[in-house]
Amino acid sequence: MGKQIPLRTTFNLPDGREISLETGKLAAQADGSVLLRMGDTMLLCTVVSMKKAKEGQPFFPLSVDYQEKFASVGRIPGNFFRRESRLSDYEILISRLVDRALRPLFPDGYMNETQVIINLISADKDVMPDALAGLACSAAIAVSDIPVEGLFSEVRVARINGEFVVNPGRKALANADMDFIVAATKHDITMVEGEANECQEEDLIAAMKLAHEVIKTQIAAQERLAELVGDKALVKRTLPEVPHNEALKLRIENLISDDIYTLARSASNKEVRKERLDEIKDAMMVALNEEFGEETKDQWKSLADRYYDKTKKHVIRDVVLSESKRLDGRKTNEIRDIWCEVDYLPTTHGSAVFTRGETQSLTSLTLGTKENQAMIDIALDPHDDKFILHYNFPPYSTGEVKPMRGPGRREVGHANLAGRSIRKVMPANFPYTVRIVSDILESNGSSSMATVCAGSLALMDGGVPIAAPVAGIAMGAIADDKGRIAILSDILGDEDALGDMDFKVTGTSKGITGTQMDIKIDGMPYEMLTKALLQAREGRLHILGEMAKTISVAREDLKPHAPRVMEFRIPRDFIGAVIGPGGKVIQEMQRNTGTTISISEDEQGGIVAIFSPDKTAIDAAYAAIQGIVFLPEVGSVYEGLVEELAEYGAFVKFKGKTGLLHVSEYDHRRIENIADVLKVGDTVSFKILDVDPKTGKMKLSRRAITVKPDGTMPTDEENAARANRGGGGDRGGRDDRRGGGDRGGRDDRRGGGGGGRR
Repeated sequence: MGKQIPLRTTFNLPDGREISLETGKLAAQADGSVLLRMGDTMLLCTVVSMKKAKEGQPFFPLSVDYQEKFASVGRIPGNFFRRESRLSDYEILISRLVDRALRPLFPDGYMNETQVIINLISADKDVMPDALAGLACSAAIAVSDIPVEGLFSEVRVARINGEFVVNPGRKALANADMDFIVAATKHDITMVEGEANECQEEDLIAAMKLAHEVIKTQIAAQERLAELVGDKALVKRTLPEVPHNEALKLRIENLISDDIYTLARSASNKEVRKERLDEIKDAMMVALNEEFGEETKDQWKSLADRYYDKTKKHVIRDVVLSESKRLDGRKTNEIRDIWCEVDYLPTTHGSAVFTRGETQSLTSLTLGTKENQAMIDIALDPHDDKFILHYNFPPYSTGEVKPMRGPGRREVGHANLAGRSIRKVMPANFPYTVRIVSDILESNGSSSMATVCAGSLALMDGGVPIAAPVAGIAMGAIADDKGRIAILSDILGDEDALGDMDFKVTGTSKGITGTQMDIKIDGMPYEMLTKALLQAREGRLHILGEMAKTISVAREDLKPHAPRVMEFRIPRDFIGAVIGPGGKVIQEMQRNTGTTISISEDEQGGIVAIFSPDKTAIDAAYAAIQGIVFLPEVGSVYEGLVEELAEYGAFVKFKGKTGLLHVSEYDHRRIENIADVLKVGDTVSFKILDVDPKTGKMKLSRRAITVKPDGTMPTDEENAARANRGGGGDRGGRDDRRGGGDRGGRDDRRGGGGGGRR
């Protein structure tokens, strides 16, 4: 078989950049495969769906995996195996973005196991692939025979310097104050996720509208590609007939509707509601066994389960829409009771308990050093992260028993939403590595938003000077074909399952810092989205008010047992001197002082951070480093100790340096022997007359700060004249580093150097 000629279509982003979609050349045995290219970035997406569903399959088994090949950027993975392994958190988050937009598009009753794999195989470092993955996925389905109810795409909309930009480059994105990824079909927005620097609700709506217009262009390109492919893409596989039994459906409605109406109006709690629903279903099954026959139960049981769930959902939704009454008796805009407590854990660096209704988060704060930063080893952007948020969802939080495994995709997604929301208020240049851990102890609705609230409280309890408290709220919406719509604030877990839209909004009193929105209903108008966002703002402000009753601003100081930090700059030339050969100098300082010292570098020089709970230890380490990096200034007056006497003068130690005080510069009168006026261990004050810029030789003078016989002080001109004539410092200064190189002097590193004492 010869080389395949690919089918290809292109379109342009609003700024003119081109994106191409091609199929037919790679991965031909997949049901659908598409190569997306933008600049030098290439994504290969394949989709395979089994021809038949497994018999009795009760759910739709869809998996979406996005993975970046390290070869795409010419890197070898940094892990032990030196190969791509389990997905990173970043890859999981992109997989979730695609999954959440794709899953609702499959028709009811489609249970065929389906797998989507998206690989980054070539990478332009300034092109963000996360906003292209959804487009590649939908295009691969478009050229397959897999049935979906509509194509979709995703784009990033960022606001940079006050202007909205679609799919900006990585460098430009660094300056954005809004960053949202939006997914949509040709007709409707289906998903929004992102962050902002306290943006307003109307700004988010404007970003969504722009994104939708661009997405329509991208879907048109997918349709053109499908037309090029022909019948393979245009003729979709036949869906299996969904079983139906009208008599069974009507009987179930008659058996359970009244009981569920009563339950929906009873304002019960989660546990009582679950027990009552179990009782209603058990009674239904007993009646059905008698009427339809126990011996044929295998034939009608799955149908009965489906009709039960649909009837239950319809009844509860009808009560909310017609009576504005929710399962727990609240009004549509009412928030459950909230209580908070801080300083709950005595040995952590900050802690908080946040409880809202039947959802509870116990959150701890830990402050660490630069060495505690998380290494993020991803293909495009390997880096160290000094802000870490982990979210744990143990099975007991919902009264269940499950094996304890590592964090799943849900935990990773919730942690990301909470983390990006709080990160927006973190202080700039904060010297600590910050780790927040949220353990969900109870869950009935939006534990991720409880994590945002508890994380904000824990930071303030720990004395971290955040810009403002952050709170989050989970919202829902229910709509029917009669035009009735109810917006629900602070939704329960049961309401999440039966609603048409669920979205989470986080922010301060000034604006939005994060959001995650999934819209399950067709034709949600922007006016309704605006109403929902404004109702979410009211709820967020209420929650912030409840949090403020416990703590509203960060404590003035860290916890007594938290590590203290002193941060300061040193000249770039001295970074190596402070570290020493093989780290010997800095390691010795850490041992001697009991501190942890980290050094980093930027364009302005070196940044030193000293960590310890003991201020005395920090001061000792600081003094040791200053002794290494201190640069004497001409004209400055210092005090030092006489370290050694010589025929021509005294060697005086000061601030880690040792310079020569020539006998002629001791006094205005003539001194024959320096030993007549000084001895080892004496303290002497002096002025620096001159420092040789090449050798570092220093000319010290006590005479320059001593009153002359006529009662006047020496003038600067007189001192400068003597400095230019010599007469002091002939042999140069000494630097306690026993070397000093260019600067001369003596340097305790015992290195070689010019200008040192021979």
